[in-house]
Amino acid sequence: MARDSTPAADTDADAEAHDPMTASYLSVASQQSAGPPSPTYTRRSRMRSRRPSLSDHTPDERTSLLRPSRSHIRIQSPNGSVTPKSPRLSRHQSYAGVALNPKHHNRGGSWGQRLIQAIGDRQESLAESKGSIFADERVWYDQFTSTDWVHDSIADAYRVKALRSRKGFWGKAIVLFDGAQGWILSAVVGFLVAVLAYCVNVAETTMFDFKDGYCAKAWYLREKRCCPHGPCTDWRNWSEVFGGRIFGEKWTEFAIYLVAVVMLSVLSCLLTLTTKTVVPSAYRMTTLDENFAAEHVSPLEDEDNEDEAVSPRQPPQEPEAAPMVYYSAAGSGVAEVRVILSGFVLHGFLGFKTLVVKSAGLILSVASGLSLGKEGPYVHIATCIGNIACRLFAKYDQNDAKRREVLSAAAAAGVVVAFGAPLGGVLFGLEEVAYFFPAKTLFRTFFCCITAALSLKFLNPYGTHKIVMFEVRYKVDWEYFELGSFILCGILGGAAGALFIKASRKWAVTFRKIPTIKKYPMVEVIMVALITALIGYWNPLTKLPVAKLLLNLAAPCDDESRDPLGLCPDDINEIPGIMRTLLAAFVIKGFLTIITFGIKVPAGIYVPSMVVGGLMGRIIGHAVQWVVLRFPSWGIWGTCPVFAEATCVQPGVYGLIAAGSTMCGVTRLSVTLAVILFELTGSLDYVLPFSLAILVAKWTADAMEPLSIYDLLTEMNSYPFLNNKHKPIFTSDLADIVPRVRRERIIDITNSPLVPALSLRTKLELLHRAGELDGGLPILRDGVLVGLIPAPDLEYALDSLDDEGSSLCLMAHVPSIDDDDGDAVRDPTDFTPYIDPAPVALDIRSPMDLVYECFVKLGLRYICVLKDGRYAGMTHKKRFVKYMRELEEKEHAK
Repeated sequence: MARDSTPAADTDADAEAHDPMTASYLSVASQQSAGPPSPTYTRRSRMRSRRPSLSDHTPDERTSLLRPSRSHIRIQSPNGSVTPKSPRLSRHQSYAGVALNPKHHNRGGSWGQRLIQAIGDRQESLAESKGSIFADERVWYDQFTSTDWVHDSIADAYRVKALRSRKGFWGKAIVLFDGAQGWILSAVVGFLVAVLAYCVNVAETTMFDFKDGYCAKAWYLREKRCCPHGPCTDWRNWSEVFGGRIFGEKWTEFAIYLVAVVMLSVLSCLLTLTTKTVVPSAYRMTTLDENFAAEHVSPLEDEDNEDEAVSPRQPPQEPEAAPMVYYSAAGSGVAEVRVILSGFVLHGFLGFKTLVVKSAGLILSVASGLSLGKEGPYVHIATCIGNIACRLFAKYDQNDAKRREVLSAAAAAGVVVAFGAPLGGVLFGLEEVAYFFPAKTLFRTFFCCITAALSLKFLNPYGTHKIVMFEVRYKVDWEYFELGSFILCGILGGAAGALFIKASRKWAVTFRKIPTIKKYPMVEVIMVALITALIGYWNPLTKLPVAKLLLNLAAPCDDESRDPLGLCPDDINEIPGIMRTLLAAFVIKGFLTIITFGIKVPAGIYVPSMVVGGLMGRIIGHAVQWVVLRFPSWGIWGTCPVFAEATCVQPGVYGLIAAGSTMCGVTRLSVTLAVILFELTGSLDYVLPFSLAILVAKWTADAMEPLSIYDLLTEMNSYPFLNNKHKPIFTSDLADIVPRVRRERIIDITNSPLVPALSLRTKLELLHRAGELDGGLPILRDGVLVGLIPAPDLEYALDSLDDEGSSLCLMAHVPSIDDDDGDAVRDPTDFTPYIDPAPVALDIRSPMDLVYECFVKLGLRYICVLKDGRYAGMTHKKRFVKYMRELEEKEHAK
């Protein structure tokens, strides 16, 4: 594990800049206007002197995405007898009786409340949260909670059933509108993503050209719009403006360029740093950002403390460490989107503030000329739009599983506006970010991508009336002898991608381990900006924007194509000089990309990796061209030498194939990349070379480095991601990850079904200290599992008591109580409606493969464990993720 070394003093200065993330969630009435009223009721949080009410606070944009403090929402079965004020909740169905509105859930002064506050932006005294009850019960990723997929599916089923029970015209209209909400959201998200992408594209290209000069007739126009037919007098370079009086014409332009690069980079970094969030030092995990600068900390050893009488009020003292910091607007955000879509919570990553800051910071960082791209951040920005748009409809806003259907579609739309590839966007959502992708979600994602593509077509951000980032056409078909060269491009591209991952990790654990760099991210940004300007300015290729450079590298050499960079030779003697220029640019761009990825600005890796690969592929293409021209009589060439100057060999094809192969080596995308390259070229002739090279590139990269760049980010940043694509080899059973049973972790009703509320509060605080905000307490009778109460529900129930100090809570079904009048007001000490009478349980001898399938396919939060029919423990999803990570590390160490 690793931690950021930012001292606590630095976090205090930022505390006042953020609002607390402990706002209670307002209840949104979702009853329809006609038909029988849905049996809903409002749960009220009772105010107690030791737990002040937070009802005055409303959710802000930094409120956690999945609302970990929210208990289960319950929908009353239509068969139940209810009253408008107090519906009778079923005690025989764990998910029966869900209201259509979320409750006012007040954690008050509980451990969970303080934990959520600490996770958020507000910094308070963390003395109480720095200890652990037992060292062996500290669960990995304490600050994260996971989505209860099973509950959300059942809750939505009750909601749909209640809607369909309505009769008449308005009832059918309401059902129809409910079904159309998904399509409406998809259209809105696709349109908004395209509009924002248009704004970013236009703004960053204009600001990029400001480093060289400005348009005299309209300062807001970029050079191409100012002079559409080539150089003109309307565009004025800075050397003309200042008359070269400062350092001379050449050095004046360079000085202004250098200052502009540093200034834009610093502004982007300053914006990014405003999204700083501090995680308390009690959590032994790494920093949550893309700087890789993780100092591994030895995990706490399991200590079998047999003294069961240890009071949970007196935790053992542990050495304090510096708090950890993450910046939600930094990096690309694709790794975080993957984690969120897998069912875990990352606070503030999809909020409105992150959307605004990342969009503005992305414009500045790309315009600065750093070796980064905007395509990866587009995925994050689009997902932010999808998350915010979900608030339009309670159906998605109040159901985290259904929310992810929209988030998956939004992430795919981000790729559409980045590359202009609607089919590639759908495949990206399926191959890279989506964790659960049913057919309905696939079709809606396709609709969202088409909407984004059409909107971008009408907006015309590139001025070419095309939606693709760039478009190239290859009129000459490839020859059979080129297959070997294409495979070579794939091998070298995959190797380059794998080496980039290794180099990035090495750079992070060496340079970014320096205390000054870790403490002050701005220092690194300034250094990278200076290096980029100093060594990138003098090479005509590295000075170009990455997208424009990739276009020139992929462009064919024919009579219709312009060659402003001189990359198309007229004879064999010009090829060596072109190759030397490309080689210099390859070395410079590769180095700059390594040191740039991970700095505290919005930055993507897609196009920069493609540029590095394109430079390498172009070198290979010119080498093949030189060999054909040098030995035209070889029979292997076929009819190629018949073409003038061997134009059958298109170096641009090699550049694009190697670009895709390198991106494959970095991201491990395969089918998605082949389709994106096809949509960029629009040529069916080269689908086979593209596919073959990417196939070879993935094999090569997997052999050299098993992790993609996003897998590496997830691992080094300790994101709680249960990978459903890479299953380790299990040779153990469930007993390996089951902790021994402690009486503080169970509710024993053998002697009486009445349990003191103070005892339940103590057990709940123990769960919260262990990081299991989404855990639960099993209920046992004579050692047999008879139910389980989820921690969020238990907390709500306890917070609803008038007098917690003297209350006895009913934790089991009692017939004499259950047969009371249905119209009576429910007793707040009756906790049976919150109990799940049938929690998922496996035998302790179950193979680990079965446990993996249960967590991945069913989306469970926890699994109860039985031994010979009696309760033997419980394992949480986070504990299983930790076990998988340790198992993979052991496999890699061999």
